[in-house]
Amino acid sequence: MDKTILNYVVELINAPTCSSETKEAAQAWLDAVGTDREASETKAYIAELEADIMPIDTLIAFAESDAGAEVFGDDAKNVAAHAKEIKAAGAEYCDCPACMVVAEILEKKDD
Repeated sequence: MDKTILNYVVELINAPTCSSETKEAAQAWLDAVGTDREASETKAYIAELEADIMPIDTLIAFAESDAGAEVFGDDAKNVAAHAKEIKAAGAEYCDCPACMVVAEILEKKDD
């Protein structure tokens, strides 16, 4: 197993913006590495990552919504503005710590 990938998974688990579902899937995958469950847990883990990564347009819409205002409070407008800036620069996904690590892992999913 590539040590870089293992490090990304640990980094994801420790990311403050990582969802509990993603943390659980990451830990289940780590626990399965080197066992007969590795292949099935890898599929489940990749599916969870693909479901949880936040596309930039979704982030913008959420930050501009009432639900986003509840989550981000007074920073909602700043989050939306930041998301629009990074989208204009070519970002496809949110750049929070968890999404950044998920994007790195997904780039290596065929490894």
